[in-house]
Amino acid sequence: MHSRLSTLLFCAFLCVAVQADENAPPSPIVFIYDSSGSMWGQIGGKAKVEIARDVMAGTVASLPADQKVGLVAYGHRSEGNCDDVETLLSDAAPDTVPAALSAIRPLGKTPLARSATQVIGQLERSQQKATVILLTDGIESCGGNLCDVVKSARERGIDFVMHVVGFGLQPGETAPLECAAEAGGGRYYDAANADELAAGMSEATTQTVDLAVNISVRATKNGAPLDAYIAAYAAGDGNGKVIVNARTYHKGARFHLPPGKYDLKISALENTDLKPIWLRNVETSAETMTAKEVSFDAGTIRVSVQNNSQGWDALVKISDGDSVVSQTRTYGGTKDMQVPPGIYTGTVQALAVEGTVTSFDLDEFEVTAGSTTAVTHTFSTGIAMIGVRMGEELVDAAISIADRQTRKNVAGSRTYTSSNSNPRRFVLTPGSYSVKYSSLGRHKGHSGSFDMDIEAEGTFERVIELTTAADAR
Repeated sequence: MHSRLSTLLFCAFLCVAVQADENAPPSPIVFIYDSSGSMWGQIGGKAKVEIARDVMAGTVASLPADQKVGLVAYGHRSEGNCDDVETLLSDAAPDTVPAALSAIRPLGKTPLARSATQVIGQLERSQQKATVILLTDGIESCGGNLCDVVKSARERGIDFVMHVVGFGLQPGETAPLECAAEAGGGRYYDAANADELAAGMSEATTQTVDLAVNISVRATKNGAPLDAYIAAYAAGDGNGKVIVNARTYHKGARFHLPPGKYDLKISALENTDLKPIWLRNVETSAETMTAKEVSFDAGTIRVSVQNNSQGWDALVKISDGDSVVSQTRTYGGTKDMQVPPGIYTGTVQALAVEGTVTSFDLDEFEVTAGSTTAVTHTFSTGIAMIGVRMGEELVDAAISIADRQTRKNVAGSRTYTSSNSNPRRFVLTPGSYSVKYSSLGRHKGHSGSFDMDIEAEGTFERVIELTTAADAR
């Protein structure tokens, strides 16, 4: 699932804002940037401050050329000073941000409320509206209440939208930040890594104070809120450019789409194989809110594979007719797969097993929403131990095993001259086989064949004793 999410977020990072009035200059975007000491912590072996700088550079590089930005940093000048909030840029060009960030060294506390108060005060004095984006890796550490500050400012009529991007926070820490984002008419974006941080920052810059929210999308799975990724395309252009992207974060997504008709692709996240749901010809307008809800009803397939009554490694594919809807690898244990309700079949490809039949069909079974269906496949194997010697000396030889009836080769290996591999061990499904051997190395020139029968849970042993004759058996 991690790779699928990264792909979706990469697409999201490339999207750009769509302004409500293309002829009017966009209102400023003010970034409040976390420079507290905790930004030296690492994610994936890289300091958060380095990740944030790289992501911010990418974010501002995607902004329109006429976009004015502000940059306010906190915690970068004094280790214990809760008043350490500084406006570094005001109504500046986006390309000035990376240089300003490179001069910052994280050091101090996390005065979120005071940072917001300073930015809001500047907006109030200038009578200018703006989009405020707060990036933080921690919660308030100076006794302030960010949510109250934002709520009070909006009640006083100050025109701004605030988004909050939490970077590497624990689940129990996000509530005050979510409250502040909601009070600010914006969104809270939770980012656990660089890709998610880039996606959150990118989406936040597209949902500006200039754009009235006119569409909401909620996703559920079996009635419970679901985290899902939303990509909006022009109607009929589902393989084209993503106009706007959003993510529900279990709470639903609210965003702006210019009046028109769109195809929305909603992809379930959270380690699921559920196929995306498309909402076609969704119409938006400037005057009304368009609300959509999609349901990813799903059941769980709990699959296990056993060989000789022991858990076994296998590839499992679940099919709906001719289409594979989910697949997994058991690694000798039990694996869960989530799929829509329906009737399914499947195949099991046993690993580390050779022989006449190593792939098995699963009987048809039904999956219902909200329930777990156990699917267990059992099979048996036997062991063939084949060695080659000359007197007391182990002989390196090539071994090939074929199905006796079809003559198709099913296994092969070498014995080498180590007691760890001579005799060579083969795990085979029950059946009748023909074995050929050919000596190598200093004893090259000896060859022969014999037949063997492999029984379930049985062991066949044969040590080939070579003599000086060229075709010893």
